[in-house]
Amino acid sequence: MSAPSIPVIQQTAGRGAARAAASRRKSKGAGSDRRPGWVTYAILTLVILISAYPLYFAFLLATSDSGTIAQNPVPSLIPRGEFFTNVERVLSADIHFWKALWNSVIVSTVTAVSVVFFSTLAGYSFAKLRFKGRGPLLVFVVATTAVPTQLGIVPLFIVMSELGWTGKLIAVIVPGMVTAFGVFWMTQYLEGALPYELIEAARVDGASMIRTFWHVALPAARPAAAMLGLFSFVGSWTNFFWPFIVLGPSNPTLPVAVQLLQATYFKDMSLIMAGVTLSVIPLVIVFIFAGRQLVAGIMQGAVKG
Repeated sequence: MSAPSIPVIQQTAGRGAARAAASRRKSKGAGSDRRPGWVTYAILTLVILISAYPLYFAFLLATSDSGTIAQNPVPSLIPRGEFFTNVERVLSADIHFWKALWNSVIVSTVTAVSVVFFSTLAGYSFAKLRFKGRGPLLVFVVATTAVPTQLGIVPLFIVMSELGWTGKLIAVIVPGMVTAFGVFWMTQYLEGALPYELIEAARVDGASMIRTFWHVALPAARPAAAMLGLFSFVGSWTNFFWPFIVLGPSNPTLPVAVQLLQATYFKDMSLIMAGVTLSVIPLVIVFIFAGRQLVAGIMQGAVKG
């Protein structure tokens, strides 16, 4: 049913109500037809340039050589011609680059998939299932994010040593298979995105608890799960502290391998920045292919209804 016209409102409710209705419709129409101006685009362009400059700065250093960097630490904005030479030096260095790249792919992929699955499973339980102690348990899970990671390194290393996992990728994968942030994020998202009617309909049709989760909850959580998976992948890919401690130089991930490019008394910045650039390229590719899902996840997670 369409809204009454302004003359009808004036006849039934008076001139004041008619003026208020006209003002609301005008403001609503102006807001829906409004387009960002050049100021908005200028600010967004500036933010993008500022955000991309550190990566471009690393690339500029990677295209130079150590002598030039020593004379001029701040390079010009035009790349030099030493990039592929430095890349060849990185690949031929004794840091097991290709092995480290493969290790990072395995660790990041398995960690991202496991975080999405277990966080969605826990989020579904906290958001839609009713059981005793649900609220305090969720508070406890969220409260664990206040504990610094460094406090658990020593006991975690002792556990990994007792299990015989030191130096193996499983020692990096298992501690990161689920995160408190992921559980909290999926709980908040499913609380508003998944109606109880869908769950009840699935249960009436004879679906089990696990089947209801797999066919109802998981598809509903896809946008938020895409965002969580992407950030988990990036966080695992760039993680340096724990892999450096538990893996060592013989079986490194990519950040650990890049750190091994530093000599004891001399740092070849062109070589190091070439390694940094190579380690960032896979992340850029992931963001290019997953950027649309990331935006959809952020918007649908922020807006309910």
